[in-house]
Amino acid sequence: MKRSSTPDVSPKLILQTVHLDLTDAMENVMREKLAVLLRHSEYIVRLSVRLHRDQTMGNEHHYTATGQIEISGPDLVASAEGKDAYEVIDTLVDKLDGQLARRHGKRKDRRNHPRASEIDVDLPKAK
Repeated sequence: MKRSSTPDVSPKLILQTVHLDLTDAMENVMREKLAVLLRHSEYIVRLSVRLHRDQTMGNEHHYTATGQIEISGPDLVASAEGKDAYEVIDTLVDKLDGQLARRHGKRKDRRNHPRASEIDVDLPKAK
């Protein structure tokens, strides 16, 4: 059995679009870029991304992407805005990637450097 370099992200990834048709090309690009996040942690339960197109800037479209990573503990949420949908997705992936890296670093730091507990009681001296 040959293993691919990108994990199967189908069951863990939810893609939604608002005021926008999700083409096959855009879906493939989003899945490819978001697969990078799933490589960081096997404990990710679900990754949902919503891409919203708004036409409030004259003739140009304005895109907003919001991503939520469901993982044990508090969920990680990030959003990005811009005029190009692919650039917005790249920015969102970078933000979520940074949050995952910070979270992993904090957990690793706590595990390797536990705090000393302070007791407010006078302990008897050993003889």
